[in-house]
Amino acid sequence: MAPTVLLLHGFTNTGASWDPVVAALGERYRAVAPDIRGHGSASLARPVMLEAVIADIAGLAPDRFTLAGYSQGARIALHAALAPALGERVERLVLIGASPGIADPAERAARRAADGALADEIEGARIEEFATRWAATPVLADQPATVTAAAHADRLLSTPAGLAAALRGLGTGTLPPLWGRLEELGMPVTLIAGERDEKFRDIGERMAREIALADLVVVAGAGHAVHLEAPARVAAEIGKGG
Repeated sequence: MAPTVLLLHGFTNTGASWDPVVAALGERYRAVAPDIRGHGSASLARPVMLEAVIADIAGLAPDRFTLAGYSQGARIALHAALAPALGERVERLVLIGASPGIADPAERAARRAADGALADEIEGARIEEFATRWAATPVLADQPATVTAAAHADRLLSTPAGLAAALRGLGTGTLPPLWGRLEELGMPVTLIAGERDEKFRDIGERMAREIALADLVVVAGAGHAVHLEAPARVAAEIGKGG
């Protein structure tokens, strides 16, 4: 039986955003790519908070599995890998555009306030309007046109209310930072960052120094959403563990 890889999407995306990676994996893995609470088919799921999402992951995953995540999904994957009981079931982590969070309390509080204000704005907008606005975020603005179009279509599967709830409950300003716990990760960890994504490439280098079994992979020519720009390469990195 093929090993399982559970794939966690980023903020505003859905599990369908992993389709190109799943196709590239072929039969090497049994891929599970759920919609995280507040997104897509789970737009109405409540509460949207870390503990509930980790419980969802625990219910979907087998006794042993590979856990992969992108951006917000990577941060959730880190928390899941360090969660009691669930973490010991994770054989390997694959994290794309990952950050353990904001360490400085004042900076984290400011980010939480900014995310709350943005969530209020999202609730007053149409999903088409917010999807277009989010695509212009600096970390995403330089994506190839085909990737931008696919990501936009994926964002339209969610609702403003769901995304607002996800930002409030799972945002960078809300989740506690994990910088001080990275050394607790005992499984192999593959950190993937795009060559053009300087901020998260630097964060990946810092994380790699704190994790005993870490491997940092920088994908040439790619930006923040490496799994969308280079799905075959991401599938190949996941496949190295199977």
